Amino acid sequence: MMTYAGLFLLSAATLTFEINLTRIFSVAQFYHFAFMIVSLALLGFGASGTFLTLFPRLRERDPARTLPWLSWAFALTAVGSYALTLYVPFDSFRIAHDWRQGGVLALHYVALATPFFCSGAAIALLLAAQPEQAARTYAANLTGSAAGCLLAVAAPSLAGGEGAVLFSAALSLLAALTFQLHPARPTYHRPPPAAHASRTTHHASRFTHHVSRITFHVSRFTFHASRLTQAVLALIFIFAALRPPASLQIRLSPYKSLSYALLYPDAELIFRRWNSFSRVDVVRSSSIRSLPGSGFSCPSPPPPQLGLTVDGDDLSPISHVTPGFTALEFTDCLLTALPYRLRPRPSVLVLEPRGGFDVLVALAEGARAVTAVEANPLIVEAVRAQREWAGGVYDDPRVTVAPEEGRAYARGTLARYDVIVLSLTAPQRTVTSGAYSLAEDYRYTVQAFSDYLARLDEGGLLVVTRWLQVPPSEEIRAFALAVEAVERAGGAPRASIVALRSYQHMLILVRRGPFTEEELEIVRAFAALRAFDLVYLPGLRPDEVNRYNVLPEPTYYRACLALLETADRRAWYRAYPFDVQPPRDDRPFFGHFFKWRQAPEVLAMAGHTWQPFGGAGYFVLLALLVLALLAAGVLILLPLVARRSSALAAQGKREEARHGGALSAMLGYFALLGLGYLCVEIPLLQRFILFLGHPAYAMATVLFALLLFSGLGSLISRRVPLWLVLILLPVFVGVYVLGLPALFAVTLAVPLAGRLIVAVVALAPAGLLMGMPFPKGLALLERRAPALITWAWGVNGAVSVVASILAALLALSFGFSAVLGVGAACYLGAWITVAAIHAPRSPSSPRR
Repeated sequence: MMTYAGLFLLSAATLTFEINLTRIFSVAQFYHFAFMIVSLALLGFGASGTFLTLFPRLRERDPARTLPWLSWAFALTAVGSYALTLYVPFDSFRIAHDWRQGGVLALHYVALATPFFCSGAAIALLLAAQPEQAARTYAANLTGSAAGCLLAVAAPSLAGGEGAVLFSAALSLLAALTFQLHPARPTYHRPPPAAHASRTTHHASRFTHHVSRITFHVSRFTFHASRLTQAVLALIFIFAALRPPASLQIRLSPYKSLSYALLYPDAELIFRRWNSFSRVDVVRSSSIRSLPGSGFSCPSPPPPQLGLTVDGDDLSPISHVTPGFTALEFTDCLLTALPYRLRPRPSVLVLEPRGGFDVLVALAEGARAVTAVEANPLIVEAVRAQREWAGGVYDDPRVTVAPEEGRAYARGTLARYDVIVLSLTAPQRTVTSGAYSLAEDYRYTVQAFSDYLARLDEGGLLVVTRWLQVPPSEEIRAFALAVEAVERAGGAPRASIVALRSYQHMLILVRRGPFTEEELEIVRAFAALRAFDLVYLPGLRPDEVNRYNVLPEPTYYRACLALLETADRRAWYRAYPFDVQPPRDDRPFFGHFFKWRQAPEVLAMAGHTWQPFGGAGYFVLLALLVLALLAAGVLILLPLVARRSSALAAQGKREEARHGGALSAMLGYFALLGLGYLCVEIPLLQRFILFLGHPAYAMATVLFALLLFSGLGSLISRRVPLWLVLILLPVFVGVYVLGLPALFAVTLAVPLAGRLIVAVVALAPAGLLMGMPFPKGLALLERRAPALITWAWGVNGAVSVVASILAALLALSFGFSAVLGVGAACYLGAWITVAAIHAPRSPSSPRR
């Protein structure tokens, strides 16, 4: 029983470490590298199975002696690999110019996979040593992993990302201590007295007796000293986690916003705190000056500002104002002042205002009431901590702060607003870098814009600001979103949309109902006075565009006009140089603009531009997929090469003679399970981001539910026929494809606690079924070729490495429903494989 308790703790440590690494890499590097953590964890698991298959003598050792050492190895390599990433840093922007950075990335990949190798080896050893208890072993692993998901949410809030690494190591040491509570401890057996013995024999016997007692006491002392040492070290790690040493502090990429801000001589970090899904920093520096959307004729400079960053990036200004202000001169020259000329004294809803700049503009421009919806309470806390500096913008009596995700708030509130502002929180990034290709953004989908329009009063305005790109891309996609959302609401896009540009930004106003002639004249006068260029207005003449910030061609105007006037919009999207088709909830990648026709240009730019990977983020996934395929191929095929001279060869030949090709089919079965599980898990993780409001909540909840109920499914797997499980699983996956959008539409307005319960209940049936095929496959393999159990574990893990990346690629290109369809097909393929294994053989086939 203590063995399963130790495995539970080790699995909890593993998942805590894995999820926390995604947070650390999101802070230290960028989204691409947080994504790598899933694949390298699975690589470690797959490598452990292959290693134990190649060295069968290791499988024959007593697990009670090996498991504590593997737990120790996990603790040491977890801390050591993390320290390696700090002191041998990887520079993503130099990889196209400096081949050594590729070596550093590979070194990080191998080092960070090592702790997962140790954890995976512990599980594989138990599966091989006790195949008849595979269901219990797998259940202890899965339920421990589920507990690790919850710990990964709580640990950063208490100890920060660095402390959570030490906490994971402490859990692993506790697992080692638990493994040593196994009954196999030193025992002393008194030798029976000799009935007739000479004096010499008697003294020799007594001497041997005393030596035996001394040896026993030394062994017992060593045993208890070892346990005490591990307990003390675990406590040390736990206390160190609460106050991590400076030597383990995260080192930011030099290209992050916070790194740039801290380079100035007078820069000072005045606030830093973690919560379960982010790190928020506030820096003071005279260099921070931000007036998003300002024009050429802006007489007032920005006020002194602080900079707020989330995960070290996306700097948002906190402006210095006096408490209770009613007007600010500098806001008059901003693009975002226009809505308040069209709607005096409005009721305003601001979605994700971060440092509060858009709230500040609304108050200064005369809003009578502002509702600020900010999903991250730590951001509001950080701004409120600078109350004297920021004039208490979030404490102003005109402001109501709603700690909620914007989509959920828009779906759930009954209030209507005159103006809804979708704040621009991301800094400008060259679109060809693909920096945000992989990031889901449910604020910018057709369904999201429809939700916002539904919350507007008649004549109300939706305000969207995006960066200008050359050639046009993100601003055209935002314009296309507005067009399709208006059409979906039954409106006329040509009469209901206005667009203006400054030298860096485009403002898009979407009206509920057509703009009046009086309003259009206000827009023209506003733009002329502040030197803003008109991009689109109902009835706009070609001679009215491109007047102030003069471009060689009025490309923005032409693109918007062509989008509105085309008879075949799908053909227009296909012909456009970038993918600017409006994202939907099934494919919510607003920052993904890549088309395959761009590939030659992207590859030609590699090494010649100062961009991460020198091209579209899509190629990051492709490169990782190639590496994963190579790694998986080596891990799967290496035991085949070794079979010529190892004990595995003799075992394999005997079993092949008895079962023909059934063993190869069984390995294919485990490969299909690895591919199917990840192709269901990953799209569910991404779909539930919309429902739960943040990736960290979605990851913790989905993994917790799937792993917990998979563990329970493993325990009861002996009572359920395998064919029934493999038939029901595709059915449930199909239900998710069709039913999740309807479920989200009905329950998105429920408070977060209720949504968490809904998510767990919705995922329970699939999780229960997904935990059954693996132990039932091991039971089948136990009867046919128990020596190949570790190989099956390795195949499952190796294929999962590929599946984690392939699922992201398929979601990016075809949407989450397509990935779920692939997962369902894999489980159907597993059913067909099992049916083929059990099919009656022809008379000429070898006997079973």
